[in-house]
Amino acid sequence: MLFIDNTGITDASINLAIEEFALKNLPMDDSYLLFYINSPSIIIGKHQNTIEEINQEYVKDNNIQVVRRLSGGGAVYHDLGNLNFSFITKDDGQSFHNFLKFTQPVIDYLQSMGVNAELSGRNDLQVGERKISGNAQFSTRGRMFSHGTLMFDLNLDDVQASLNVNPEKFKSKSTKSVRSRVANIKELLGTDMTIEQFRDGLLRSIFGMEPSEVPQYKLTTDDWVRIGEISKEHYQNWDWNYGLSPKSNVKHTRKFPAGLVDIRMDIEDSYIKDIKIYGDFFGVGDVVDVENALRGKRYENAEVREALSGLDLTHYFGRIEPEDFIGLIFLEE
Repeated sequence: MLFIDNTGITDASINLAIEEFALKNLPMDDSYLLFYINSPSIIIGKHQNTIEEINQEYVKDNNIQVVRRLSGGGAVYHDLGNLNFSFITKDDGQSFHNFLKFTQPVIDYLQSMGVNAELSGRNDLQVGERKISGNAQFSTRGRMFSHGTLMFDLNLDDVQASLNVNPEKFKSKSTKSVRSRVANIKELLGTDMTIEQFRDGLLRSIFGMEPSEVPQYKLTTDDWVRIGEISKEHYQNWDWNYGLSPKSNVKHTRKFPAGLVDIRMDIEDSYIKDIKIYGDFFGVGDVVDVENALRGKRYENAEVREALSGLDLTHYFGRIEPEDFIGLIFLEE
């Protein structure tokens, strides 16, 4: 495994472009580890409706950057107290959805520091009932990354104020807000340290050597040019970060083992004139395929069922049964 040094950049639109560049361009005879720290920003999951996920007034007043990532999952707040890690590797057909494989090195380090972290639920690292890390994955053309946040010394008030969290997320939890459910690693440590010291300790733990000795892939001048292009094409692009939501007169939302699924449909004369699927689920396929399969079909159970019959819904959403998904379209309990 090689380490990629992002040279201290804290612009989320550049850091996510570095990650995408590495995923799609670096030789896969090696795997890679990328660390990055972002200035105040909200990182939106691939399938989420940005406008509904953020507190727009607070975000604007506090100059918080909003960037959509490639991976699914939920929106997260980043600032200079948040360390992000990304493992970039081949997709061997068994690693996608296997969050433990990629979080275990982080768990090992945290436990060595006296922080009793463990993987909980789909993709969180928790200490007791409090979340300290969220993780997500993305796969394309035999390559994948598994990346996560480490809330070291995050401004938790900004977390609460900048995000609009769907109450469906808390239906099965005793906590009623983001602020009450999360914790900073720094407050759990038995010793005082900076985020830089924490980062170096994690690097030392993963590679088993001093940070100065860790083998690296050094980004070239040409690499940086392409990273800049990717950043402009995607992560500085309003259409990518926000996008347009189609007109809809039907909204159905439910939380499944795969995650939250939110379907918006414009039903006209008993036909699905338009459809958009949002959510924090993790899938390999692009849900545009599902939307295209349903668009133009009669809003009737048999025709919807037939339109979906050729699709493996787990490829797009993860753990979800076809009957449950069809039930959501018609909001059948």
